[in-house]
Amino acid sequence: MKSIAFALLVLSTMSYAQDFANFSKYEKQNQQVISQNIAPNSVFMGDSITEGWYATDPEFFTKNNFVGRGIGGQVTSQMLLRFREDVIKLKPKRVIILAGTNDIAENQGPISLDKVFGNIVSMAELAKANNIKVVLCSALPAYDFPWRKNMEPASKVITLNQMIKDYAQKNHIPYADYHSVLKDEKNGLPKELAEDGIHPNKLGYEKMEAILMKTLK
Repeated sequence: MKSIAFALLVLSTMSYAQDFANFSKYEKQNQQVISQNIAPNSVFMGDSITEGWYATDPEFFTKNNFVGRGIGGQVTSQMLLRFREDVIKLKPKRVIILAGTNDIAENQGPISLDKVFGNIVSMAELAKANNIKVVLCSALPAYDFPWRKNMEPASKVITLNQMIKDYAQKNHIPYADYHSVLKDEKNGLPKELAEDGIHPNKLGYEKMEAILMKTLK
């Protein structure tokens, strides 16, 4: 039994190593979007918060011709790797980038905020080089990570958001500030908006939608 478990672990690790960015996640959906010859209004690039957004409120996406391309657990380097496949090739009018939480949680190991910010800037630059408008979003408030306790992320989230905001203002890029509206007194997400303090519920996403749509207008 131990040998079988070890073999499965090796196969799983090999599979992950072969598709670090998870290109296969949206491969079929991307082909469908491209074949329709109808450019999406916006592609949402992100992690589980973005993936959960579509799962929780798909009508918000369909009625606005939005496309969700979030993958749970991903850090900004993985998003940057798949940016061409999941954003540029779809030829959307704009991309909405919400990223950084999993980097701060060190899902792929320690990384400086400068490098996280650099990955976000690289995505923005790739978009602009391909005539895709950019909307940058603040990372959501985070007081603690359920899967990685006691990392005290709140202040790091605020610092990263300030970097993103400054860059957006300097480069005349719309900035959707979820953090200021959604935070509680501990600079986290309150339970009424996110049961685990990280992933929004329907009410949380509705508040994000209101902020985003106001930003787009």
